[in-house]
Amino acid sequence: MEEAIRLNKYLGDAGVCSRREADRLIEEGKVLVDGVVAVMGTKVLPGQKVECCGKIVGEKEKPVFLVVNKPRGIVCTTSDKDQAENIVEFLNYPKRIYPVGRLDKDSEGLLLMTNEGDIVNKILRGGNDHEKEYAVAVNRPVTEEFLEKMRKGVWIEDLEVTTKPCRAWQTGSHTFHIVLTQGLNRQIRRMCRALDYHVMNLKRVRIMNIKLGNLKRGEYRELTAEELDGLKKLLCGSTNLPMSEVVKLREAEKDRKPERKQKPDGRAQKPGADRKTERPEAFKEGHRIFRTAPKRYPEPAGRVKAEADSHKE
Repeated sequence: MEEAIRLNKYLGDAGVCSRREADRLIEEGKVLVDGVVAVMGTKVLPGQKVECCGKIVGEKEKPVFLVVNKPRGIVCTTSDKDQAENIVEFLNYPKRIYPVGRLDKDSEGLLLMTNEGDIVNKILRGGNDHEKEYAVAVNRPVTEEFLEKMRKGVWIEDLEVTTKPCRAWQTGSHTFHIVLTQGLNRQIRRMCRALDYHVMNLKRVRIMNIKLGNLKRGEYRELTAEELDGLKKLLCGSTNLPMSEVVKLREAEKDRKPERKQKPDGRAQKPGADRKTERPEAFKEGHRIFRTAPKRYPEPAGRVKAEADSHKE
């Protein structure tokens, strides 16, 4: 019997949307399973009919991977709270696609768009340490002291977190590049603000091996075969699980490994060292039997000659 899978995973694997987006659609009552409105946690069995936003979810569509140069003023969410055009509406692409992560309304530059939910999660998980590079312009001269603080990590008070160490280098009197491996909300702006700098312009120029290059603002292109192959190689070994689940798996793995006992002096004892082995009879008390032939050393030359002379007599 085939195993049921969670509805959000089913929609992600079918290329409809990401799992997070699927959860939102389920909560809004836009997903039906066999004609019944689905709820969070619903599982799908083979042969069941799934509808999303009025469309039947069928076989997985051909994968789509786009590089987009997002202009300022465009948002990456599909909610109406920003009262601004979102990236899906802006592109008006003929297939259902969604952005890999977010680039806030006031930022511009590289944005990946796809219908492959599994790859989205692998790129976005902070624990996978995938690089994203940004070109930043600020309102004050960039100093080495400022860059060093950015590299070491900055305490962000409103989030109560210190950012992960990163790379940063100066590109002009008021500009620098920074490479992050995490994606906190408005992270670079918050980091600069904590150091009394204000971001004037922020542009993402690279995600992993994908570069923005000379793509004009507002335009998009498909990933080349070489770029897609390189991306998949970099994602090899990455997980699409949330960090909380990764931690649980690591803890479970530790529990399965045998603990090393300590010797009386506190040092770790090798596994199996506490096993008692019956000693051979030869080594028991009162016996003086060699397990191997004793070594024989050459006799001193003077002693050999004296013994030879005594035989002559």
